Amino acid sequence: MLKEKKELEDLATYCIDKSIKFNATSCEVKVGNVISETVNLRNKKIENSDRSDVLSIKITTYINKKKSSTQFTYIDNENTNVMIQKCIESTKLLPDDKFNSLPNKKLLVKNIDDLLLFDKSTISNEKKLEYLKEVEDVALSNKFISKTNGSSFKQSKSNFIIANSDSLLSGYKKSEFFTFTDLVAKKNDSGMESDYYYDSKVYLKDLIPPKDLGSNAAKLAVRKLNPKKTKTETIPIIFEKRISKNILEILSSSISGSSFARNTSFLKKKMHHQIFPKNINIIDDPLIKKSIYSMPFDKEGVKSEKMYLVKNGILKNVILDSYYAKMLNKETNGRASGLSNTYFEPGNLSYKDLFNCGKKLILITDTMGAFGNATTGEFSCGATGLYYEKDTFYPINNFTLGGKIKDIFENIFLANDLEFKYSKNCPTALITEGLVVGGY
Repeated sequence: MLKEKKELEDLATYCIDKSIKFNATSCEVKVGNVISETVNLRNKKIENSDRSDVLSIKITTYINKKKSSTQFTYIDNENTNVMIQKCIESTKLLPDDKFNSLPNKKLLVKNIDDLLLFDKSTISNEKKLEYLKEVEDVALSNKFISKTNGSSFKQSKSNFIIANSDSLLSGYKKSEFFTFTDLVAKKNDSGMESDYYYDSKVYLKDLIPPKDLGSNAAKLAVRKLNPKKTKTETIPIIFEKRISKNILEILSSSISGSSFARNTSFLKKKMHHQIFPKNINIIDDPLIKKSIYSMPFDKEGVKSEKMYLVKNGILKNVILDSYYAKMLNKETNGRASGLSNTYFEPGNLSYKDLFNCGKKLILITDTMGAFGNATTGEFSCGATGLYYEKDTFYPINNFTLGGKIKDIFENIFLANDLEFKYSKNCPTALITEGLVVGGY
């Protein structure tokens, strides 16, 4: 059974009191209980089932401008005392760093809005297994699906408390239900292709039906069959939504506080400059209800707020925690945990409109390797996709995409099909120019 709030609060308060008693000048404590249950199936046979129940503590102690942390699984108070003392001993050995401190007290969360992040519902392992069997039954009913690489159903429940010596004491519960299947497709002697589909929700009732999970994964795997090679050329590129979200991944890497503070981002000199077309807005909103990526405060206890990263194409904010904010002579914007629900506002074009941009284009359905280099601004990755020419299309693989990240940003057109499925969400995106396909 999940530990209750009062028990976790008492443990956090105990750790704060002991840290100060053992001569820490300030400290922060995170106490979390996570219970997870997972069932794995492969080719209609159960592969394994596991359960974990962990009560963990992370303590960060400061001695003036010295700082260190330790994390451990709670056993009892005696062991906790030993771990706190060891953490403080380590802190004494470290050099001073003028940027080390707890966050500004006035920024700490006080009252938490209910973001609907916890579902009391549970699902038995038997029901998880029934779900996965239906997933695989549906998938394997497709004549081109030869086997599965595995299917999983995970249920996770957590309760979390953060406290510090500046009187912060807050926390919340969270739940997640996750399903996944990975399939192998084969047609005659043309070789095998694989693809996957998954879903993740806070509430059990919102999970995708098993038949849809299986059929969606099968369609993605089958469409890769009988791939052809493609030639080297410059051509308009369309990124599917599960690929276009990587544009936000590379943006977030490029605007991290650490990369700006250490001058390792190709966007370092672009703050308050236009980096996207004027109709592009990018938002990070940690307060969206019923999203597994939402959070009422960040890992330092700073209150969460909605924030524009890009507004009217102009870079407006970077991702800051207290440490790097001080290095940049700014104040944290509550992103010590990174971004949460980050998204492009949808465009005005329909999905079909994107395909009317030229006589030839490539739809990218999968990528391999890093999506770009946030330090140099170079873009390169391996890819598979569908080549569209006139009224026909066919699968292609084993080619590369290359160019500049800034060209992706500057030549992007968005469809109106935004959906919230990932931590970073982008509509289907067309890059009209700037990318080179490397083929034969």
